[in-house]
Amino acid sequence: MDMFQQAHQEDAAPLAWRMRPRTLDDYLGQPSLVGPGKPLRRMVEAGQLRSMILWGPPGVGKTTLADILAHASQSRLEHLSAVMAGVKDIREVVERARAAQGQGQTTVLFLDEIHRLNKSQQDALLPHVESGLLTLIGATTENPSFEVNSALLSRARVHVLKALDDDALIQVMRRALSDTQRGLGQRNIQVDDEVLATLARAAAGDARRALGLLETACDFTVPSSAPQGPGERLEAGVLDDVIGHTASAFDKQGDAYYDLLSAIHKSVRSSRPDAALLYMARFIQGGGDPLDVVRRLAAIASEDVGNADPRCLPLVMSAWDAYLRLGDYEGQRAIAHAAIHLAVAPKSNAIDQAWKKAQAFVASQPRLEVPTYLRNAPTKLMASLGHGDGYRYAHNEPNGYPAGSQHDCWPEELPVQAFYQPSDYGQEERFKRIMDWRAQLDRTADGNSD
Repeated sequence: MDMFQQAHQEDAAPLAWRMRPRTLDDYLGQPSLVGPGKPLRRMVEAGQLRSMILWGPPGVGKTTLADILAHASQSRLEHLSAVMAGVKDIREVVERARAAQGQGQTTVLFLDEIHRLNKSQQDALLPHVESGLLTLIGATTENPSFEVNSALLSRARVHVLKALDDDALIQVMRRALSDTQRGLGQRNIQVDDEVLATLARAAAGDARRALGLLETACDFTVPSSAPQGPGERLEAGVLDDVIGHTASAFDKQGDAYYDLLSAIHKSVRSSRPDAALLYMARFIQGGGDPLDVVRRLAAIASEDVGNADPRCLPLVMSAWDAYLRLGDYEGQRAIAHAAIHLAVAPKSNAIDQAWKKAQAFVASQPRLEVPTYLRNAPTKLMASLGHGDGYRYAHNEPNGYPAGSQHDCWPEELPVQAFYQPSDYGQEERFKRIMDWRAQLDRTADGNSD
């Protein structure tokens, strides 16, 4: 039984279920996919359904779209969940598809949470998608390029669905309020735009959640008279109790988790403290571990600030320690303290660049050896081999620096490389002046004062 048969039998079903669109013309959102002349619209009009993966956040209509596409193509629709179904279930679908094919009917397999497909499921499914026995429509909230088998991915086009904007969610709710057959239209409920806008914001792009909130809110309407006759009115005052804590959590292994950490990092790097705080608050409010934030800040301290402000790394480590000592509530302020300092601090990636250059150079020099005068000499044998001979103890030298290129600690057989190039920002500008002064001492010691 598909959704179009069930809709007539489940009058008591939740509003979100009853209001699921049945045609592309009823489907709201995703104009880049279902609008006039767009890929899925053209597919339906041509009557040729191709295997695809629908990638998008919860509540944007992935399952509904699959139902609509299958119905429009006059295909049988099979539903499976990659979490619940096993190889046996896939084989049973294949057998039913073969039987239907013998009667001239095509089969569409809607595979929910396709990113959780295991290897045995993939092996059982792949040849039948490849042969065309099954037209696959997969749904996922995760990036399929990371999560879906490459062989399967190559046989299905990925379509990206976006979270619905507030205007689309308001339109979804208005439609539910006016629909007398499947929605709430018979109750003649009056709702101001501001009330629906509040519900839309709380739904955060999720049409299913928006309709769920609306349905709950409409349990608290008051009698009202209107030009259309007696009815009900939904007041803004009930929304606080209906919405409650609206923070939407995210899968800690999913894209949103890493996207938020990326946004924090890039905001700090771009010296935007307010943006950094915004994404930090969203990350923590959505269930992210504050320690994941402070770990990222520790990386930023060396990668993006470095010696332009050497105080940043110890400040982050202190914030880390403060969080562990103070607990979550007060500790979050210590992390925010560090994040603001890093964002405002002068920036330099000179350390990051120097380290990458050093790694690349060493990789190209597999026979690199330590100069004899730098080697350790803990035994008489090692001393007799000249280990440590000629080493100049810096603290015994003028200015605490053993000047001269012959004491640059570099292997004699290799050309000297300048990995670290300090910037002109913050404390690093002072480092640059110190390094330039020492280079001049080297030139003087070598008899070249130019």
